[in-house]
Amino acid sequence: MAGLMTGKRGLVMGVANDHSIAWGIAKALHAEGAELAFSYQGEAFGKRVEPLAASLNSEFLIDVDVQDDASLDACFTRLQAEWGQIDFLVHAIAYSDKKELTGRFINTSRENFKTSLSISCFSFIDVARRAAALMPEGGSLITLTYQGSTRVTPYYNVMGVAKAALESSVLYLANDLGPQGIRVNAISPGPMRTLAGAAIGGARKTYRFTEENAPLRANATLEAIGGTAVYLLSDYGACTSGEIIRVDGGFHAIGMPQPENL
Repeated sequence: MAGLMTGKRGLVMGVANDHSIAWGIAKALHAEGAELAFSYQGEAFGKRVEPLAASLNSEFLIDVDVQDDASLDACFTRLQAEWGQIDFLVHAIAYSDKKELTGRFINTSRENFKTSLSISCFSFIDVARRAAALMPEGGSLITLTYQGSTRVTPYYNVMGVAKAALESSVLYLANDLGPQGIRVNAISPGPMRTLAGAAIGGARKTYRFTEENAPLRANATLEAIGGTAVYLLSDYGACTSGEIIRVDGGFHAIGMPQPENL
């Protein structure tokens, strides 16, 4: 299967460190021959991402604030200037105030609701519009979601609503961009030991509970998620669009804990 992404170029948004889901995806894409650019936000994240990108033979790093139109415009202007066009984009960006991911969802503040939806959902729409303009021959966009979008998940609160909006956006974007040969999909991993996952209260309990009760008795790995991303972004995914693909050991299929855990 080597070389599935040979000749393809794309932007990976959201690598925070070597435990990031976006990093697992980037490694898998690189292994299949893709040429990668990376976005980060702020100097601190830039220092983390630079050596990771270099390990994949990439020096193409762009500082991007997804809440700033000028910053996003500059990012895609640079992509166009250096590459002319792109073949894929990976969106792995989400945020909510950690303090509001505890307690009751009903107490969500207006400010954090808007911020969470803006960064976690609207940013994908925003980058999709810009990326599509650089995909004259078609392409593929993916984002990341989580089961809290469709089922109440402890400590997830407003992020569940943001991910539900993101998943709905995937469907509408897939329909909008399909005539241009652009596919839009989302990957929904189970709980992961990432920087973002650690911000969720009760993360260790959630991770352990999923591992003990998923049909495969295992949580997702970065390698499994990376492989799913390669499928969606390569020509093998040519007829797949508007999908939410779960990579969670089958946990989404379970209605109750396994008998030994009841």
